[in-house]
Formats: sequence, C-alpha cells, structure tokens
Amino acid sequence: MSTWIMMERPTVRLYRSGYRRLKRLFDLTLCLMALVMCGPLTLIIMALIRLESQGPVLYVHDRIGKGGRIFKMYKFRTMYHNIARDSHRAYMKAFINGQTPATSETGVFKPFDANQVTKVGRFLRATSLDELPQVINVLKGEMSIVGPRPNVVWEVEEYQGWHKERLEVLPGITGLAQVCGRSGIPFNEIIWYDLRYIERQSLALDLKILWWTVASVVQRKGAK
Repeated sequence: MSTWIMMERPTVRLYRSGYRRLKRLFDLTLCLMALVMCGPLTLIIMALIRLESQGPVLYVHDRIGKGGRIFKMYKFRTMYHNIARDSHRAYMKAFINGQTPATSETGVFKPFDANQVTKVGRFLRATSLDELPQVINVLKGEMSIVGPRPNVVWEVEEYQGWHKERLEVLPGITGLAQVCGRSGIPFNEIIWYDLRYIERQSLALDLKILWWTVASVVQRKGAK
C-alpha cells in the first residue's frame, strides 16, 4: 500500500498531458540506454564501495514524491555505515526555515564531519555518480530525470504552504535549481527555481538542464 503525507492543494499550473507522455518516453529511453552503457561502471563502483567499507552498497531512504507520496529512493552509499545523522536533520530544518546560511565549509546539505564520507564516496559525490541508482526510481515511475529534487519526510514537514507546490510533479535526478545554484543558494530560492521550472516545462528546457548538469559535473561546481 502506498504511503502519503497530507498536503494542501497546489496552485501552480500543470504541464500539458502531451508533454507528460513525451517526457515519460524520454525518461525510459535515456534510462534504458544508461543501464546498458553504465553497467560495467556500476559493477566497479559497487566493488569499490564494498572494498573500502562495510555495509550495504546502496543507501535507501524514504523521500516525498509527486502529490506527497512516499517512496524509497536509491543512491550509492557514500558514508560509513550506521553514521548518526541527527546533526544533518537539525541543520536541514534550520536551513528550510531560513535560520542557517546556504553555504558553509562543508557545503549546503552536508553539515557533517568530512571523515564520515569514504574516499570512494567523495569521488562519487564530486562526479554525482552516487545518484546513478536513481535510474531505478525513474523506471518505476517514482521519479523523472529532470524535476525538483525530492526531500525527506521531516524536511517536507517544515514546508510553508507555497513550498508544497513543488510536489505537483515527479521529482528529478537533476533540476533547474541544481544547475543554477547546486550548493550555494537559500531554500526559498531553490523552491523558486523549482516552481519556475514547473511553470515553463518543455522538452527543450529538459534538454538544456541536462546539458547544464553535465557541464556542472565536469566543472565540479558546487559539489562537495
């Protein structure tokens, strides 16, 4: 049975149904190509993670998707197993409420000791390869390649009413906010970019965001 959180009805304008079908076809095509092309790379990453540290290869966590639905999101594990995350939770609640700056010595969304991240994990984060398993989420229809990044349940609980409008669409592996700021903008500005994307969605914009994402990863802008 699917799990949902309560949310107010968003007011943002929905995208066209024709575009939605085209976007889904685009997602499936790209993800199937990625599975074939990145298969050997995935096996190498899994082996390196297991060689360096104990614990599961994948980090599986509850995230909030379209309409408030809770789903399991997959990432390659980049931290040592069983690391306490209480400081991260407190930081993110403060960040969403505008009580802490967007940037710090460790970068936004990363308020923890750098020693908690494995050597392989640092490389995966810098290259965004830790997000590769989310291809599974896209194939399952829980995510799209381009869209607002999904937050965890307790982050969404801190949302103001207008923040919830970003839950009108499928979350994405990458998005407009990530290529425009990635790890250096306040939470309200992230939401503003997300809603701007939702209002202006098109296949052309999706392709631009993908191109900008590749450029950001190559240049390692904002990656920590």
